[in-house]
Amino acid sequence: MTRIVSIGPERLERWLAGFTERHGVTSYDVTPTHLSASAEDGSRADIEVPFGPLEDRTPAGLVAHVLTERRVGLLLVRRGGYGAGVFAGTKLVDSKVGSRHVQGTTKAGGWSQQRFARRRDNQAREAFNAATEVAVRILAPAKLDVLVCGGDRKAIDTVLEDPRLKALHPLVRPPFLGVADPRQKVLEQAGVDARAIRIELTDPPGSD
Repeated sequence: MTRIVSIGPERLERWLAGFTERHGVTSYDVTPTHLSASAEDGSRADIEVPFGPLEDRTPAGLVAHVLTERRVGLLLVRRGGYGAGVFAGTKLVDSKVGSRHVQGTTKAGGWSQQRFARRRDNQAREAFNAATEVAVRILAPAKLDVLVCGGDRKAIDTVLEDPRLKALHPLVRPPFLGVADPRQKVLEQAGVDARAIRIELTDPPGSD
């Protein structure tokens, strides 16, 4: 059976040691983008390197890598809201969230439906324009190491098309976060989720 666990960077070193304690002698295969741990009992743990590539291709190197303090930008955009934030390590140092009303779908037909669709598209465009201005103000000058995005992919692509945000494109890294309409608490939790280490655990054969 395979399952996913998520832990904070501060817990990774102890988690790897505990994996060996629980499952026996462990061998590692480490690349710039991935760590695989294979234990004596057949258990396996796979970790995608966050904010890679990894230079020191050892378990200790991965621990040091995830504990490195970075300036991480967050851009969250949905039709109903947007948020941008800058984290220095775990500390949120700058942020802005906002919302715009965008009407839902309608069952009306004909000319009324077309008028409704135009109004809805205009509202969405205004919302994305507002999100873009916030990104330009908060993220563009922030000297980021990494940018993590979330919400609606099409909305994010629309915002990042702005020429003023061109320098952010090479900084975008996974994960792409699924979030509710961005509010301050949502933005703060997204900062935690962006730093989290995702581990895919595979149980040993015959353990079902």
